[in-house]
Amino acid sequence: MAVNRYRLLSSLIVLLAVTGSNAQDAPQVPSLVVNIVIDQLRSDYLDAFTPLYGKGGFQRLKEQGRFYSQAEYPFSSPDQASAMACLMTGTSPYANGIVGDRWLDRQTLRPVFCVDDETYPGILTDEKSSPKHLAVSTIGDELKVSSEGKSLVYSIAPTREAAVLGAGHAGNGAFWLDDWTGKWVTTCYYDNYPDWATQFETRSSLEGRIDNIQWKPLNEQVEKFHYFVSDGKPFIHKFKSNRKYREFKATACVNDEVNLFAKEAIEKAGLGSDAITDLLTLTYYAGAYDHQSAMQYGMELQDTYARLDRQLEDLFGFVEEKVGMDKTLFIVTSTGYFGSEEQMDLSKYRIPTGVFSITKAQALLNMYLIAVYGQGNYVETAIDNQLYLNLKLIENRNLNLTEVLDRCSAFLIQLSGVKDVYTSQRLSLGAGTPGISKLRNAYNPKCSGDILIQVSPGWLLKNEDTHEQSLSRESYLSFPLFFLGAGIVPEKVRIPVSIDQVAPTVAQALRIRAPNACPQAPLNY
Repeated sequence: MAVNRYRLLSSLIVLLAVTGSNAQDAPQVPSLVVNIVIDQLRSDYLDAFTPLYGKGGFQRLKEQGRFYSQAEYPFSSPDQASAMACLMTGTSPYANGIVGDRWLDRQTLRPVFCVDDETYPGILTDEKSSPKHLAVSTIGDELKVSSEGKSLVYSIAPTREAAVLGAGHAGNGAFWLDDWTGKWVTTCYYDNYPDWATQFETRSSLEGRIDNIQWKPLNEQVEKFHYFVSDGKPFIHKFKSNRKYREFKATACVNDEVNLFAKEAIEKAGLGSDAITDLLTLTYYAGAYDHQSAMQYGMELQDTYARLDRQLEDLFGFVEEKVGMDKTLFIVTSTGYFGSEEQMDLSKYRIPTGVFSITKAQALLNMYLIAVYGQGNYVETAIDNQLYLNLKLIENRNLNLTEVLDRCSAFLIQLSGVKDVYTSQRLSLGAGTPGISKLRNAYNPKCSGDILIQVSPGWLLKNEDTHEQSLSRESYLSFPLFFLGAGIVPEKVRIPVSIDQVAPTVAQALRIRAPNACPQAPLNY
């Protein structure tokens, strides 16, 4: 009997030890998630400008965080809107509905901006906005559902699309800088404009300071550092023109404004102050000055990365003091790179090049279809590299859509500067061409064009109606993904990862459901 009692006592001790160990080892759910999206951050620039950094920004992310050095989006040609939507929903435009910053509304036959919504007037702005075009839930939405609405979800960005898509459907607030007044504005879709934001605008409004702001190199180290082949020169930029706020929003200076407003939100709204997890999404800018060529403004770009390093250090330090690094999960990544390229004459170097006019292609295609099917406006419009057909006309004339699309494809492929042509049906099937998966993921049946023209690398895509132009390049450019803070074990991972894995990874850390259209497994960290 004594032996049996001894064995029973031993078993209970082991069981209690195991139970206690498991309870002790259970990872703590963060009180605050800070999701930092840096517009157009590039891995090559991040590494190149390392001598300009201190210890508390990018170096801290690399040394104390889980560092994925090769992140990429699962679809082609991301822009700020489609990138933010993918990051927050864990899925591509094919499912989330945000194919870019604008597309054609089939009902009105007018271009629509991705967060436009006439139903919800702006607060302190004339822009009417909501996330109605975002077809699925975001990580912030799922956090709200899991906490029965108690979690706070805010998004702060220089631009409207990043702010609204970052806040999602259930957020408490989306704030962006107005192009005309420089005020932090929002939409009445979300909660009322909070008192803390009103007090901030009264006390620290950019409108009252911008005329005295000068952007010049951070220090002598930036001035003496020369990464680009072209000789960068020290600079001073002032913001005095009638588009001064738009210029300001495309500089390193705007990140200081994001930090100031974010600190106010953390402190006054009480983000991360209790056991209920809150989410704050911030957007920074790391592109070239005023969306111009990086080669033309090389010194400005160097300074942007040097300032970003300090701005991240400043935010990390503030959050560590107010919330605690062990209670905060930071995610830092990029929208991908889609910046302007230097419009140089490649022909003098005998590099294949030319200008492909989508406007002329639209006119020529319409003339061809008139010759085949009779008079009519068969091509509605062109947006970016996509053509939208008049589907009502095609239906009314009892034309076979598959035949029309095949004829369009056969005609357009003959034009100079066209590498390939993808019809909506070809993309829907998603087969027959290596690498078509990324093109298909970027396509959405409800808002994408009927024909996508892939312009040859080195050619300039031009739209005479909108005066937009872009140089076609297919060069691979990676960007980083960092996790820092609560429960993160430092490690550098060189295996490529996809950004749609971020949302399920955060969901796992918070012990909530992943967004409802997210098919990806979480990353191991």
